[in-house]
Parts: sequence; C-alpha cells; structure tokens
Amino acid sequence: MKRWLGMVDTTVMSMAGLRILSGLIELSAAITMLLLNDVKKAIAVNALLAIVGPIILITTMTIGLVSLADQLSYSKLIYIGLGVGLILYGIYK
Repeated sequence: MKRWLGMVDTTVMSMAGLRILSGLIELSAAITMLLLNDVKKAIAVNALLAIVGPIILITTMTIGLVSLADQLSYSKLIYIGLGVGLILYGIYK
C-alpha cells in the first residue's frame, strides 16, 4: 500500500483528498438531516451544502490547473476558466 501511495502524483492525491473530504461532508450532512428529522432544518443543512460544493469544485480545479499551467497554452487556460465559470453560472441560475 505504501508503495502504491508513493507512486501517486501529489497533485492527484490532493485533488482526491478534497473529493473524499467533500464526500464525508455530504455523508455527515445526510446523517444530520436524518437525526434532525425536520424539513426546515434539513433545508438549512442542504443550503450549507450548496456553499461547500462549489468551493470544493473551484479548489480542486485550481489545484489541477496550477499543476498543468506550464503544459497548457493561455488560450486553453482561458477556455477552461470560462467552462468552470459557466458551470458555476448554471448552478446558481
């Protein structure tokens, strides 16, 4: 197991770690909703998740793009940035 983890790129490990953290937050929110057993409180918990999701997305994408910045042209970086912006626009509209 140590050997396998040593072979994984640190950027990929960071991105995967953030996604695992996001999943744990989602699971704990679901358990919290079940324990609260109230629709109004469940909506409040869900509203907090609406904040966490995009933050994890932006952070994960930033880590990946910083790692690839020297390999991509500026126009490709702009297209990727526009794509992320459109995803966030679609989420909030």
